[in-house]
Amino acid sequence: AEGRLVLGDAVAHVTKHCDDVGLVLDMATLTGAQLVSTGKMHAAILANTEELEQRAVKAGLASGDLCYPLLYAPELLKKEFNSKVADMKNSVKDRSNAQCSCAGHFIESHIDENYQGGWIHVDMAGPGSKAERGTGYGVGLVLSLVGAPGFDTRQ
Repeated sequence: AEGRLVLGDAVAHVTKHCDDVGLVLDMATLTGAQLVSTGKMHAAILANTEELEQRAVKAGLASGDLCYPLLYAPELLKKEFNSKVADMKNSVKDRSNAQCSCAGHFIESHIDENYQGGWIHVDMAGPGSKAERGTGYGVGLVLSLVGAPGFDTRQ
């Protein structure tokens, strides 16, 4: 669960200290639960707006880096991180309760409260590797999301 701590720190830093940020995207091979949620070929995504969620799915289809939305319900899943001794735990209380979504919401909970931009979380545990080798998953997805030449899906 150390990866989600690093990602939490990263989104906290960028949303608090970097000006003019319109989109924060975190991507990692974060949970084995991603494979249960969306399989080996599709990364799991969480986004803080429906428009961003649809944009990510469209970018995945255009780039070949497929992704599929997870349950977005921070208000329902927040209790999974309750702790008697800390502000919050970095692992879920109930592994059968949308574990992959919870991991993304843990990262999201570190976004600065004054940040007004978009956020996308990509858990690429499944499509990120094949036969113990990296696949390069995510490069095309990011290029498509930012509208790089040859990858722009916003036209």
